[in-house]
Amino acid sequence: MARRTTIANRWFLKSFSAVVIVLVLLDIVLYCVFRSYFYSTVEQTLRSELNVISTVLTRYYNSSSTGSGTNYSNEVRNTVESFTKKDRMELMMINSEGKVVITSSGFEPSNSYDMPDYAYAVKDAGGIGTYSGYQSNGEKVMAVTSLLETGNTNYNALRVITSLSKVDKQLGIIMIFIIAISGAIIILMLVLGLYFIQSIVIPLRQISVNARKIAKGDFGVHIEEKTDDELGELCRVFNYMADELENSEKIKNDFISSVSHELRTPLTAIKGWSETIATSPGDKEVTKKGMKVISEESERLSNMVEELLDFSRIQGGRFNLNKANMDVFAELTDAVIIYSEKARQENKTLLYDEPQEIVTIFGDRNRIRQVFINIIDNAIKYSAAYGHIIVATAVTDKAVIITVEDDGCGIASSDLTKVKAKFYKANSTVRGSGIGLAVADEIVAAHDGTLEIESELGRYTRVVITLPVAKKDEQ
Repeated sequence: MARRTTIANRWFLKSFSAVVIVLVLLDIVLYCVFRSYFYSTVEQTLRSELNVISTVLTRYYNSSSTGSGTNYSNEVRNTVESFTKKDRMELMMINSEGKVVITSSGFEPSNSYDMPDYAYAVKDAGGIGTYSGYQSNGEKVMAVTSLLETGNTNYNALRVITSLSKVDKQLGIIMIFIIAISGAIIILMLVLGLYFIQSIVIPLRQISVNARKIAKGDFGVHIEEKTDDELGELCRVFNYMADELENSEKIKNDFISSVSHELRTPLTAIKGWSETIATSPGDKEVTKKGMKVISEESERLSNMVEELLDFSRIQGGRFNLNKANMDVFAELTDAVIIYSEKARQENKTLLYDEPQEIVTIFGDRNRIRQVFINIIDNAIKYSAAYGHIIVATAVTDKAVIITVEDDGCGIASSDLTKVKAKFYKANSTVRGSGIGLAVADEIVAAHDGTLEIESELGRYTRVVITLPVAKKDEQ
């Protein structure tokens, strides 16, 4: 199996390589800059010396009565041989044939002595030539030649030459210093990089380990939030996810327990009455009562199964709506009629003033009726005996508003934000699956509407459904 490359390794290798490349390029650039500066300084020094000497000799030649005579020759020889800076550079006099005739050292070079700078000066319009390179003995030098304007063929040009060994040595020391700094930067980067990697990798490893624990059902794991940056935010989000999963798991378990109980109750009633009817074949009164109970409990089971199926479709993204123009108040009236008798049987009053106008919305008729039935059923279920359930309507230019209010047990403020969540039941003493309201909220949202709940514990609960009126192009 191929070895896995971690994010830290990839980041470190790429970052380290990039820094090394940048430092190497920077060192090369700095070397070129310093070399150019030092060599240029040396060249300027040599040119300055030649300029001073050639100016003096030219003035002497022009002022001399003998011109190219003995006096001028003596002056030239004396100037060259008495050159005060011979310890740092050598001064030479060259004739028109390109041969050295006088040197400040007193030693004339051989005829094979190479002087590229003199050749450059002869070709140059300004009469100056420069050369830097190696001599036959391997020494690196810089030489500058300047042609004299005297017209004397015996003393045609001045040449000054100096060794570059000290310059190169100094340049080498500077480069060693620069390389040392680059090395220190690399070491510092290694230390900081390792620290940075550890500060990221350790929390990520913790997240990975804890994620595996969560996958196995351990939702109590948390990661310590040590920083207030993106990594800290990731830890906070992970902890929040763990808490939400733990809460969802608890709600799911409670839901399974509640649904199991809710399913068991009607099933027990159906089974019990079926056995009673079977053992009392001639008792019409028992049969009639038993069949009524069986019918009611079967209807309740059917409703619970439908809620579960609807919820499953919503979760799986298979919740389809068959939208068309519909009279929203007609569906509301049908729902009120359906539950008016139930309210009366439970000694509760369902108040509804049927609107005379027709308001059209673009929606699924069956699903909208399902919402109304669910909300009205909940209002009746959670209201006390002799309580009142009020269904009211209002219409604006853009929306229709349906309000269902009861004066029942109400909802605690701590539960109010959770009642629309799946599997949540604010009151476990009342029959129900805990998903009917969540399904209703999803249906309203799918119609671009809102379902809001207002409540005060022990006083009232008000559900406000807002649905958009059909647009003119939809009507």
